[in-house]
Amino acid sequence: MPTIALINGHAFAGGFMLSMYHDYRIFNPSRGFLCLNELDLGVPLKPPMSSIFRQKTTPQTYRSLVIEAKRFSGKEALESGIVDGLGGLEEVLGFVKERGLVDKPKMGVYGVLKREMFRETLGYIDGYEESEKTDEEVEKKEMRSKEEGESRVAEWKRNAAKAKL
Repeated sequence: MPTIALINGHAFAGGFMLSMYHDYRIFNPSRGFLCLNELDLGVPLKPPMSSIFRQKTTPQTYRSLVIEAKRFSGKEALESGIVDGLGGLEEVLGFVKERGLVDKPKMGVYGVLKREMFRETLGYIDGYEESEKTDEEVEKKEMRSKEEGESRVAEWKRNAAKAKL
């Protein structure tokens, strides 16, 4: 069935992400911001976290969200396509009626179509454990490489101090 997130104020990081997993979003026009503040917190986005934004926003909006940590007001969120409307519960109910959302799942294919639309994100979620293992291996390899480089620099400095010019 179709899902709608009614965002009544600030939605940052995980709260914002949760709203993006819904089919539609209606945001309070006068209070709050939508923001991915992982950049400000120094927290990386994992593939299943990032892909939903990549799939549901334009490349320009995705860039503003991820590497600029831009805070979107209601008007900006609507203009950039992050949300589908502005308002509260009354506007959500009007949106449901206007779009005929109650009738959408009647043919039984709604979920199948959604799975296909968001195959990339679902793939990341399903393969998360394996991806985490790969990330750990890459991180260990990078750490070893860094340590080896630091060791070489230290050895070079020791040898340079002994050199006679």
